[in-house]
Amino acid sequence: MKPLVSIIIPCYNAESWLLKAINSVLAQTWQKTEIIVVDDGSTDNSLGIAKQVKSSKIKVISQINQGASSARNRALVQAQGDFIQYLDADDLLGLDKIERQLKILEYDTSSSYIASGEWGRFYRTPSEASFIAQSLWTDMSPVEWFICSWEYDLMMHPATWLVPRSIVELSGNWNESLSLNDDGEYFCRVILASKGVRFCQGAKSYYRSGNPLSLSASYSRQAWESALLALELCTANLITHEDSKHTRHACATVLQRFVHTVYPDYPDLLQKASNLVSYFGGTNLRLEGSPTIKFVEHYTGWKTAKLLQKMWGIILNRKK
Repeated sequence: MKPLVSIIIPCYNAESWLLKAINSVLAQTWQKTEIIVVDDGSTDNSLGIAKQVKSSKIKVISQINQGASSARNRALVQAQGDFIQYLDADDLLGLDKIERQLKILEYDTSSSYIASGEWGRFYRTPSEASFIAQSLWTDMSPVEWFICSWEYDLMMHPATWLVPRSIVELSGNWNESLSLNDDGEYFCRVILASKGVRFCQGAKSYYRSGNPLSLSASYSRQAWESALLALELCTANLITHEDSKHTRHACATVLQRFVHTVYPDYPDLLQKASNLVSYFGGTNLRLEGSPTIKFVEHYTGWKTAKLLQKMWGIILNRKK
């Protein structure tokens, strides 16, 4: 019997993109699917658009605004699929994305592996997306995946994954106390609950950037608190899985990158993150930036270079 795939779409004020996301699912070459859209208290016409879709595959749920993680958890309760596919309301799936990943997992509903795939970033239309191979685009053990991701600042967005239901159940629910990097914390648990990642060449998803409503565009104190908590949970989970020189260095590096990104704001969060960097043994991570920034860092230290970088960014924004 062919496995059923549940596609979970949390939605908040996505009327400009939602129908395209749904259509990218309806057009899949793998047709044994169900679509669960959870409207998270949208104030635009997102709910109306979802309800107007004429397909027996789609189920639409409405709730008061509680965040994307809550919406995904609500959908998981309703999902009947053997595999779970997450899709944000402004992103898209390639036509044969699901079918390719099912094949690489051998259609095995009890598989101990999860599938990843290629992803490309776009701003207006998916034709802009470039699928540029990175080091994560290969088969990896869970520990190898995190060392590579955190050492080299690489990512997979939620839609890249296809996860057997059994691994989803082992991983637990989405953490509803998180906003920024809620997906990083969730998929950390998913990856560590698996035996490894199977990378699927040609299984494409499209990641929209430039959406002002995106959680990743939020830089409030609450957002940074969430990001740091997510990193605390992720690093603790990895160390529990394997406590080694390599995992500790990866943990220190990802936390130092947080310090570089947030500095000089929120000194208490920076101190907490810096303490964790020291706890994991430190890192030699350099500040990311232009050759000029790296030159300044070499002679004055990364903090001065970061302040210069931030001031220059403010000047450029004022000129726009």
